[in-house]
Amino acid sequence: MADLANEQSHTSEHVVTMIEKDNEPTCWGCGLHLLLPSYAPTFKCGWCGAITGQHVWKHESKCFRWRRLRDRCFVCFLLVFMFFVIGGGIWAMHPVVFSFSSLSGIFHSMLAILLSISTVSTFSLVSFRCAGTQPNILWGSYPLVGKGDLVNYTFCHYCSKPKSPRTHHCRTCGVCVLDMDHHCPFIGNCVGAGNHRHFIAFLISAVVSTIYVAIMCVNVGLRTWPPFTLRSHFDRNGHGSYFAMRILKEMILAFLNSAVLMSFRGVLLLYLFISSISVNFGLSVLLWQQLYFIYEGKTYLNLLKSEESDMPGKRDCENIIHFFGFPYSASRYLPIVGKFQKKHTK
Repeated sequence: MADLANEQSHTSEHVVTMIEKDNEPTCWGCGLHLLLPSYAPTFKCGWCGAITGQHVWKHESKCFRWRRLRDRCFVCFLLVFMFFVIGGGIWAMHPVVFSFSSLSGIFHSMLAILLSISTVSTFSLVSFRCAGTQPNILWGSYPLVGKGDLVNYTFCHYCSKPKSPRTHHCRTCGVCVLDMDHHCPFIGNCVGAGNHRHFIAFLISAVVSTIYVAIMCVNVGLRTWPPFTLRSHFDRNGHGSYFAMRILKEMILAFLNSAVLMSFRGVLLLYLFISSISVNFGLSVLLWQQLYFIYEGKTYLNLLKSEESDMPGKRDCENIIHFFGFPYSASRYLPIVGKFQKKHTK
């Protein structure tokens, strides 16, 4: 019996030795050679769980520096635009606001300062903060890598290091980003695990600020706009629609005549109103999209790749609660949520 056991042990050692020496496929995660039934371009290691691709070509982009320069120009432009809106709004509105009452002027001054600091600070955080890096792990050698330590990991040929299933390589930033949602050229950075909360906070702050600017522009503009001069008498002869068109024409002409007499302050208020409404529309759509993805527990890249379409997921307000770092469930903050929670499958 002892001789039989020794012979089996010698046979198994011989098989392992043959696998390590004679086969071409090698796992990048643990360094072991694998015995495959047939040649496969992609295979998964049975020991560490890493996924290896045989034919992976790294395409270096020649426009990397130009994209980075473009993103930085966008960031500088948006910072200049923000300070222009803040400075122009204070110059155009607050002298008129203080004419109402001192209390009203102080209140709107404090509110404008708070919104300005909130918007600029969150924009700076999301632009210059690291989007998210994955923790360093041991790889490359069999004694260092345990069984199942690199399950579904792949190798990033751009960064030359392991990449977890939750990580995506951004060619514009040149780094692997953990829980990457998308790359935004207007912030010159990716949106990932490290700055996603700051990105949502910036969107909320910007949406509230643009609404405030639009309301104040209307309020101040109505008090500073030159008066309309309409003709007091209209010929009521003719069809009703024709009479309505004449009234509309007179109102448009009166508006244009008053616009000619408009001061520089009025022109600036009109520009700020149009700009704030336009920016608010785009940011509101983006904010709704981001909150919807958080509610469903996925990112924009997950939607494009459909990587988790066959996995069960939980779609409710708890995803939003946990996203902002609250330790308790949504039912504790909003008791009505617990009564209507439903579990869905993606």
